[in-house]
Amino acid sequence: MRAAVVHAFDQPLSIDEVPTPTPGTDQVLVRIEASGLCHTDIHAARGEWPVKPAPPFIPGHEGVGRIEQLGAGNMHGLEAGMRVAIPWLGYACGSCRYCNSGRETLCPEQQNTGYSINGGFADYALGYARHVVRVPEAIDPLDAAPLTCAGVTTYKAVKVSGARSSDVVAVFGAGGLGHLAIQYARILGAEVVAVDVNNQRLHSAQAVGATHLVNAAEQDPVAAIERLGGADVAISTAVNPSAFEQAHRSLARGGTLVCVGLPAHNEMQLPIFETVLGGLTLKGSIVGTHRDLEEVFALHARGLTRVERAERDLEDVNEAIAQVLDGTAESPRLVFRMQPQVSTVTTATATASV
Repeated sequence: MRAAVVHAFDQPLSIDEVPTPTPGTDQVLVRIEASGLCHTDIHAARGEWPVKPAPPFIPGHEGVGRIEQLGAGNMHGLEAGMRVAIPWLGYACGSCRYCNSGRETLCPEQQNTGYSINGGFADYALGYARHVVRVPEAIDPLDAAPLTCAGVTTYKAVKVSGARSSDVVAVFGAGGLGHLAIQYARILGAEVVAVDVNNQRLHSAQAVGATHLVNAAEQDPVAAIERLGGADVAISTAVNPSAFEQAHRSLARGGTLVCVGLPAHNEMQLPIFETVLGGLTLKGSIVGTHRDLEEVFALHARGLTRVERAERDLEDVNEAIAQVLDGTAESPRLVFRMQPQVSTVTTATATASV
């Protein structure tokens, strides 16, 4: 099968021919129809986070496709032919205090798709039956792919923020994650401020419901949001720590900052005095649970959300990454539509262990 493989953090991904995996106990083999490109995949491919994946590996944690083969064990009602999503949470133990309290995304034994286990930048991928999520047939797989991470991540962030219909919600970073966060806040009835440095992304934010647009490269976002009375909730999906600091300063008294993005630079500076006197809350929100993703798909199937996306071929993975990084991608989310295997792919025997 074809796969986009990371061999080294300082090298581009290569399109290789690798063995098609065989499902083990409690696993399913999925023929991938679509796989979204998340900034996390870029961090993974470059080894930019403190905990790094081990090359060679296949990125991609927004894989959506049809089950083609079932392994032994408990299939949790899954059958061949069903369309499923393979999310970031590829595996959790199911027995720790986090799993047993519905917080499986905090499981210390978790394995992450496209990071510690191979992901969806391939013709086929394995998923654990307990963790793949059924995709309603009414949803286009190219929509379902970004919803599998960008959707469920921001849906969960809006959930934990405690945002209400009367609130001002500021979303810092209006790209692949942010344009969906805007929609989930709007579903609640909140007044949404979109903050970004890219006018194209801000136009997309307006199209999906943002009431106020702030280009942080042209004006001070803190002052702009203060003129609205401050943000009751700020959600930062950005890849720059300065955006998190600005989001914190934009909060009204009693406001909440939800940290979602994971910048390569792993530190931000926040003032203790203003945090205490303002009664501010700081939360971290990491993706979402199996149930959260089911709810995301249900909202989309009802027509309450839309995914701003553009298609790419897997062979163009490095170009797609470059466009995300330099801001020239024409849509907030890029999605690889998986193509039939072609004879021009490179065969690399070194990836046999991938």
